[in-house]
Amino acid sequence: MHKLIAAALLATCLIPATAMAQEPIRLAFLAASSQNGYNDATWKGVQAAAEKAGNVQVEIFDGEFNAATQYKQVEDIIAGGRFDGIIIAPNDTVGIATALEEATKEGLLVAATLFPVGPELTVMTPQVPGLTTTVASNPVDGAAAQAEEVVKFCADKDPCNVVVMIGQLQFPFDNLRNKTFESVLSQHSNIKIVATGEGNYSPDASLTAFQDIIQANPKIDVVLSNADQHLLGVEIALNDAGIPVEPIYMIGGGLNQITVDKIKSGVFDATLSGYPYSEGYYAADALIRAKKGETVENWIDPATKATNPTIVNKEWLDAHPDFKAEWEG
Repeated sequence: MHKLIAAALLATCLIPATAMAQEPIRLAFLAASSQNGYNDATWKGVQAAAEKAGNVQVEIFDGEFNAATQYKQVEDIIAGGRFDGIIIAPNDTVGIATALEEATKEGLLVAATLFPVGPELTVMTPQVPGLTTTVASNPVDGAAAQAEEVVKFCADKDPCNVVVMIGQLQFPFDNLRNKTFESVLSQHSNIKIVATGEGNYSPDASLTAFQDIIQANPKIDVVLSNADQHLLGVEIALNDAGIPVEPIYMIGGGLNQITVDKIKSGVFDATLSGYPYSEGYYAADALIRAKKGETVENWIDPATKATNPTIVNKEWLDAHPDFKAEWEG
């Protein structure tokens, strides 16, 4: 009996440490800005995937809407050696590519959310060597769909005066969206883009920008924005100026719950669907599975897994009264 016990103890000692207490998978989420509601929902998705998988640790980094800050975060993560993977909502989709390529060379798994990383924003499969997956929808498709809704509204208006509210034109993805808006709308002679404002994904910044716009352009038929947050600032500016909101066609982007409620009440008209929680969940899930040796898709389009349409409007919401957006706003 003593010999059997001794043999068992010896066998236990020979079991590798990884089998006794498996090391957790560690993932870093590099938010474009941790103060941004969309990114916060993405972070919640990352956390949910980690919790479901078990033995996964996640940590968030604030990119402060600053490309240089985010680049340094990638460098620090590589140097620190604490993480197995990076999930990034990129501020500079082109400039960050070099840092992420270095990360993959060092053995880190990398997933991009919301936009692809690399010189071509319409190429959704990895442009960075070694990048595991991109969880995003083609930004041109979404922007074109928004612009086509404006075309429908403007069909019987000549002129139809449009204000575009964009995040920041210095961002490659916002510049691409803006060019897509212009490309679609310029095909219709009755539609005039009278001004373009930068809202920086903030109601406050949008309020200030739109106040300046309406001083020079009081006759507005449409506000076309890539972000729901911008419409909140626009609404306040219109109310302060005594301009009725309801006659103006207001279309945003991101599909947050605040906008859903305003569309239901008839204040806003439509929004481009966004899936921040799903992006975070699918990205983290892909990296976790890849770390375990599974083969994962190199492009995951969350829109293809959703039940709501690309453009959500009052008609659709009235037919689906129980619908809840993935983020509050």
